[in-house]
Amino acid sequence: MENPKEGLGSDGGREHRAKPSPCSSSDTQFCGRCRRREKHFTLLIFCGFWKLGGLEVFKLANCVKVNPDSPQKQVRFLTLSGGKKLLTPQPRLRTGFFSVLELSMLALGTINEACTSVGVAKHGKPIGLDEKIKVDLIVIGSVAVDPKTGARLGKGEGFAELEYGMLRYMGAVDDTTPVVTSVHDRQLVDDIPSEKLLIHDVPVDIICTPTQVIFTDTSIPKPRGIYWEKLSPEKLSQIRILRELKRWIERETGTKLPCGPSEKLPPTAKRNR
Repeated sequence: MENPKEGLGSDGGREHRAKPSPCSSSDTQFCGRCRRREKHFTLLIFCGFWKLGGLEVFKLANCVKVNPDSPQKQVRFLTLSGGKKLLTPQPRLRTGFFSVLELSMLALGTINEACTSVGVAKHGKPIGLDEKIKVDLIVIGSVAVDPKTGARLGKGEGFAELEYGMLRYMGAVDDTTPVVTSVHDRQLVDDIPSEKLLIHDVPVDIICTPTQVIFTDTSIPKPRGIYWEKLSPEKLSQIRILRELKRWIERETGTKLPCGPSEKLPPTAKRNR
């Protein structure tokens, strides 16, 4: 598979990732020698989450897709406590597809647990690729994002793109479905070359930081589905739901889908609960 960070510098774009802190780990988590400032950063990032909760697109949304990473736990709480349907993927799509969760499904006092990645799987209802569901808003994590273009960098694992592609295949989202990211102001950059982005990269429409809300008016096209020719055998072997989908499409169409070149997968980022 093409390297999604190719052309972003000899270190694959990690210069962008260093902006949040000298030892940034993943998305909006901070570690190492910046731990003394972690509580301060966390408080500021929560301010960004509350700005997200004040968006009209969030208020009007009935179903919100939020990734399972720990930095997005507060978004999951806002979604459930606001009486909305929460759609969250199984971590790295390895044990399943998506889980749907609503406040009415929870016992009293379990909402905090339900907002964790383990809790969503425990309390939520698993759904399949044939589920008829409409997603009104997508909240996505970012390592760095360009406020002028809406171009974003993730952790490099590609799961957000695969999740989007599968939702697009299901008809759950389309070009008009807003994509929002909540980041620290230090994660805003102005030098992500949008011409280097790949066809499956997901741009963002709205950026929420502790100090501002930015509407990017991005002109970067959103992915239209799963690009099988970009999907390596190694990545496919990791994700059972993708293998099942590939077999189903091939069986229904009588056509063998393409496969991307072999690759060495990057190390899996540590995921807190």
